[in-house]
Amino acid sequence: MRIHLSVRPEEVEFTAIRAQGAGGQNVNKVSNAVHLRFDFRASSLPDEVKARLATLGDQRITKDGTVVIKAQKFRSLEKNRAEALRRLDELVSSAAVVPKTRRATRPGKAAVVRRLEGKTRRSAIKAGRRGVGDLS
Repeated sequence: MRIHLSVRPEEVEFTAIRAQGAGGQNVNKVSNAVHLRFDFRASSLPDEVKARLATLGDQRITKDGTVVIKAQKFRSLEKNRAEALRRLDELVSSAAVVPKTRRATRPGKAAVVRRLEGKTRRSAIKAGRRGVGDLS
């Protein structure tokens, strides 16, 4: 079940930066990469989603609750901005999914019998490897 929560545009802050790596004549002149900053603790997201985002342990989330995403895949500023927003939506949507609660179960009787028979079989194989004088 995929829940889609959208982030309000006014809650997201964009900064144009120069992209890293090779790029030819334009790389040192044009700021086409984007830094996206989103403070989820001060956002309009539901409290449960904020709590799950805080416990995610993602390297893009700072200790003070700000999501920082750097997009520099495209040569266009607008495409990089859209890519950063897509990644933010993906992160928020993954935190919106309520994890299934784990119920402790016990193995069935037949599974226990199969496991013990396997152990007995393995023990017999290893006992057969011992020499006549090795009774240790």
